[in-house]
Amino acid sequence: MNSHDDGPEQEEPVPVEIGDVLDLHAFAPRDAKAALEAWLEEARARGWRRLRVIHGRGIGVQREMVRKVLSRRADVEWFGDAPAEAGGWGATLITLRGVEGPEPPRS
Repeated sequence: MNSHDDGPEQEEPVPVEIGDVLDLHAFAPRDAKAALEAWLEEARARGWRRLRVIHGRGIGVQREMVRKVLSRRADVEWFGDAPAEAGGWGATLITLRGVEGPEPPRS
């Protein structure tokens, strides 16, 4: 059987260093929601309270997806636009509820 019959080749997962900032530009749009949800779970598990997601300005599709995910999570205390020097409306700041732990490495 040749490789054309096996379907599309799957790439091996690549380990990604995790920090308190997630830049969604690194992900295909179809993978962004799953990446965000996994990152939020990992950030919570590591005890991080203050986070930032960079979704870009564009037409607002990624920003809307991020905010929908955050609004449905009981562990999110607050979220809103980042200040201009941290991305403005192209990034969202997040505060997780009830998380105590070490400060994350700065990305």
